Amino acid sequence: MLESFPEVSADSDKIIAPGVYLSFMIQPVAHAKAEHYLIVKDNRGRKEFLLSEKSYTLGRSTNCDIIIKSQFVSRHHATLIRHRREDNSFYYEIIDGNGTDKVSANGLLFNHKKFSHYNLRSGDEIILGPQVSVVYQYRQRSEFMSASGNDPFDITLIDPSMMDDDIPTMMPTTQPQRNTPN
Repeated sequence: MLESFPEVSADSDKIIAPGVYLSFMIQPVAHAKAEHYLIVKDNRGRKEFLLSEKSYTLGRSTNCDIIIKSQFVSRHHATLIRHRREDNSFYYEIIDGNGTDKVSANGLLFNHKKFSHYNLRSGDEIILGPQVSVVYQYRQRSEFMSASGNDPFDITLIDPSMMDDDIPTMMPTTQPQRNTPN
């Protein structure tokens, strides 16, 4: 998070041609942000869920965190648990049923094999029943934050014809002195 901005003064703007100003800008800096998604494909179509909590329940029951509309899915079909790796990044594990004593009727299928639990990797598709699956995705996107612009070549050219008349410019203006009789 940026705590302070450099002050902009009239000295930071330069006239480089009549009516064209040179202005120094704040340069964006990219930071990667990781997000975990679960994409559910069921009788109602496709729906994406952003995963940010430590655990989620999946199933037909309205008490589940992620409700899946299909007669082939158990009331509490699976549980997602978030785990931390040694490098402090996270991953999710999918567990059949509630993770303790109850398993689902159809189980969890990955690559045509049944699993009681599975550590998810981006792109994995888990089959919950006929025409019902979930796809796990790990996405990294750039999030731009501002940092002071110390690069002398990072400039913006402003064309006065693109300015609204109501917006004041950074160039100081002086009013002509009127001679008034005493």
